[in-house]
This record gives sequence, structure tokens and C-alpha cells, in this order.
Amino acid sequence: MYFQLPFGPTLCFLVYLLAALSDWLDGYLARRCDIVSTFGKFMDALTDKIFMIGLFVSILVLGILPRWALFFVLIIIGREFLVTGLRLVASSRGIVLVAEHMGKVKAAMQVVTIGFFILGRMIRQDLAFLPDWFKQLIDETALILFWISTYLTVTSGYYYIKRYQYLFDDPGENK
Repeated sequence: MYFQLPFGPTLCFLVYLLAALSDWLDGYLARRCDIVSTFGKFMDALTDKIFMIGLFVSILVLGILPRWALFFVLIIIGREFLVTGLRLVASSRGIVLVAEHMGKVKAAMQVVTIGFFILGRMIRQDLAFLPDWFKQLIDETALILFWISTYLTVTSGYYYIKRYQYLFDDPGENK
């Protein structure tokens, strides 16, 4: 068993909101002030992936996400590593792969999904006085969002790989 901090889920939810908002603000200010760099594009995408993977694994280990979801979390992790690998291959050839629209939608859905899972834990532990139907609604919404996130993760990964599959070809190979 792990130590439970009083109002820990609420604190977790607030820190999560702060992290998500600061990530959005960072990107917004970089674009608005025209201080976007190749390094920033790569590192922002990489840290976002590390953050989301860590959170999906954490909510799975803590039992917030049901055990049957392990397979789908592994699919999400696999997609993120595959796309990051593709970015590294492109980078080694002097090509910067910008985030695709579908990937941005996927990332936003993942942020909302994780938020709902943390919100559900917060409501169950720190706001226990709320009606059971509301708790159930939040839990079911989180699971529906998880399914949507998984679908968008697979779909956006497929389109990303399809669009940039030429990068997997050996540049020294004779054709």
C-alpha cells in the first residue's frame, strides 16, 4: 500500500491542470513571439510523450485505469516510441517532422482523458459527498475518452507512418 496524502487527488488534479496549461502556454508563446526552434519542436514533442506515457502507466499501476487496459496502454506506448523513432531518423537526415493535425487532436484527447481519470479519483476520495450517479458518470466518461484516445493514437500513428514511410528506406540503397 502507498501513503495517502489528505486531499492528495485534489492536489494531483491541480498540479496536472497547471502542467497541462503551462505546456499549452509555452507552445502558444513560442509561436506568438516567433521563438520556435528545431530543438524546441523536438524536445516539446518528446517531453509531452514522456509525460503522457508516465501518466498512463501511473494510473494503470494505481488501479485508476482497469487492468484490462494494459494492452491498450502498451499500444499507446508503442505508437509514441515509433513516432519518436521516426522523428529521430528524419532528424538524422536533416528533416524536421512537425506535428500533424491528427497528432495534435490525439495529444489533446490524451490530456483530457488523463484529466478525467484523475478527476474521478479526486471525486471518489476527496469529494465523497457527491452523488454516486455523478461519480459513475465521471468514471464512464473517462473510460469512453480512453477508448477514443486509443483509437486516435492508433489512427494518427498509422497516418504518420504512412505519410513518412519513405524515411524508413535506406538512403544508400540502390533502386
